[in-house]
Amino acid sequence: MKSAKNGRDGRTRIIEGALRRFSQDGVSATTLASLRDESGVSVGSFYHHFASKEHVFGVLYAETLRAYQQEFVAELRRHDDARDGVEAVVAFHMRWSGEHPERARLLVSERPPRKQEPGGAEVAEARREFFRQVSDWWRPHMRNGMLQPVSPTMCYVLWLGPAQEICRLWFAGAHTPTDEEVKGLAEAAWHSLRQRDED
Repeated sequence: MKSAKNGRDGRTRIIEGALRRFSQDGVSATTLASLRDESGVSVGSFYHHFASKEHVFGVLYAETLRAYQQEFVAELRRHDDARDGVEAVVAFHMRWSGEHPERARLLVSERPPRKQEPGGAEVAEARREFFRQVSDWWRPHMRNGMLQPVSPTMCYVLWLGPAQEICRLWFAGAHTPTDEEVKGLAEAAWHSLRQRDED
């Protein structure tokens, strides 16, 4: 007989347990047995939902990335002004990381699944849609001379690279960012991405 724990609730418990284990130990050091112990599900229940540890990671990574991207785009669309949007997203990134440290650590520390790996196709599709949405916001500001024409990779590095680095220190327990530092990161991102008048 199929119990409630073997249905959707079992899947949720596996995902939540995996998030704790991956965040604490890293994906490579986490064993399948520890995932089952953390979630409290049977072997049969685990394999009813997932084929492997890699499958759990792929699903968790894809779900986490999509949730982050949806909130990122929602924050960006609240701002019509180029500077306001750029700076608000840096503040959002730091706030989201503080509110979801285990999920943020997963995105910062782990290699995304490749396209042929579990979750990889979903991650690739989520990224395509995300970059399209960000480009839709970016393009008018680029045309009116406010923002630089940059590739998605350079856009990410200039916009959120320093914030990601301070998050790494934060997650390692080496430094807790202050409000003033977050404001400084946001201003630095704007100065990196704005168009400059030729001398």
